[in-house]
Amino acid sequence: MNRSSHPDWRNHGVRVVRRDQLDPNTPQTPGMARAAAITQASAGASKLWAGTVTIHPNAKTGAHHHGALESIIYVVEGRARMRWGEQLEYMAEAGAGDFIFVPPYVPHQEINASPDAPLFCVVIRSDQEPVVINLDIPAVETPEQVQWVDPIHPARADGSGPRGEGADDEQHHTG
Repeated sequence: MNRSSHPDWRNHGVRVVRRDQLDPNTPQTPGMARAAAITQASAGASKLWAGTVTIHPNAKTGAHHHGALESIIYVVEGRARMRWGEQLEYMAEAGAGDFIFVPPYVPHQEINASPDAPLFCVVIRSDQEPVVINLDIPAVETPEQVQWVDPIHPARADGSGPRGEGADDEQHHTG
């Protein structure tokens, strides 16, 4: 195979977007600061969007959803409290190293569970469309805490695994 039949990997291969090149000109939700990293413009991405989110200590976002997009949130530093549902009636927490999956159209709210440290996350979405639908919905006062239960990870002997104390086999929700 000759070299002319290969794509121009130098100019159409791996891209590195440096932290000082993040773009804050992306749809925002009150209470958080989003910055785009991987987009069509910055890296040539056509199917994914990735960026960062910062939520100040003890702050929370407004309720919102991202239309038909799937979102993955990776908690880099801090403690995230997620609320979701028609009245934000469900709640789960995630810490550094944890992943959160948000399905399409799910009304949700991100909360920094720490009163004195910022929450830093990386967000990946399933499309380049910058969909952010901010919602004005009434929130229940006390949400139901939901623990993800899956058939892949059995409970640990000490009861601290996914099927540990307080888990209910009927609860199969994501945060």
